Amino acid sequence: MIGLILRRLLQLPIILMVIYTITLTLSWAIPGNPLEKPEGRQPSAEVIEAMKRQYKLDSFPAFYASYLESATGIAYARDALTGKLAEQKRAAAELGVAPPVHYIFDLGPSLQYNDWNVNEIVSTSLPVSVVLGLTSIAIALGIGLTAGVVGAVKPNSFADLVTLFIAMIGISLPSFVVGTILLLVFAVLWPVLPVGGWGTLGKLVLPSITLSLPFAAYIARLTRMGMIEALDADYVRTARAKGLSEMTVLVKHALKNAFLPVLSFLGPATAYAMTGSFVIEKVFSVPGLGQHFVNAVLNKDLFLIMGVVLIFATMLVLFNLAVDVLYRWVDPRIR
Repeated sequence: MIGLILRRLLQLPIILMVIYTITLTLSWAIPGNPLEKPEGRQPSAEVIEAMKRQYKLDSFPAFYASYLESATGIAYARDALTGKLAEQKRAAAELGVAPPVHYIFDLGPSLQYNDWNVNEIVSTSLPVSVVLGLTSIAIALGIGLTAGVVGAVKPNSFADLVTLFIAMIGISLPSFVVGTILLLVFAVLWPVLPVGGWGTLGKLVLPSITLSLPFAAYIARLTRMGMIEALDADYVRTARAKGLSEMTVLVKHALKNAFLPVLSFLGPATAYAMTGSFVIEKVFSVPGLGQHFVNAVLNKDLFLIMGVVLIFATMLVLFNLAVDVLYRWVDPRIR
């Protein structure tokens, strides 16, 4: 177990390096200039050139190396060892001003949001997306497991057909359609929940349900198939022959093995849900990370694009590692 965790953690920098290279190459090739905005005051050509040199936007190799140093903590370690950080703190103390904020993993300034850096944007928006994502996954598990077990216990029954129909709708309908319908029903026609926003429990209900439905549909289908196969297995027949209750047979024996495909699905699904869905955040005005990422792509904010992608990739690898560890706990045969 420990060897598996160490191997995967050693692979993490290599995976992030490949993702970083591919993402930055594609982002650099996007047409447009992040320093030239159609709205607001237009800087002169001299100012734009100076800003390009400051942010190293005039050279792909220079930006690649510079951002890699700051994002990985190499630049912070170098400045700390050479005494540059201490010198800046002394200079700020002599001037009577607050010392500059230094991040170990510095994701750079935002080219879109003035006086904001990517670390500040992530620290304020990522917790919102994490709460929304975890809530939606919990709802998806509750709905999906229940529907899958009901469908497997009574295959081809009315309850099974209803759950399959609902699962098909959850997979087929886009999130913005489901979100709009829920808004019309529960916020307009029957105003029992807020239209959007963030900060209260009521404002979490509609976006989390909307985000959970596609995951719940996949979990229901995976659970149903796994349960049907498990209920025909010899160990289930043996458990029933011992006189165990049907609930014990279903939960302790059949569901535990049928849960393995669901568990493998939960790794990337949880990472995706926790980084936020920009469609859900847009429909319900949720101040999560997804909206910032979309705006960063539209405005070619390279620092914000790279910061969000690296965070998402790290979470994806770590959640897949957690799934592999849980696999060995759920099914000891995998060890």
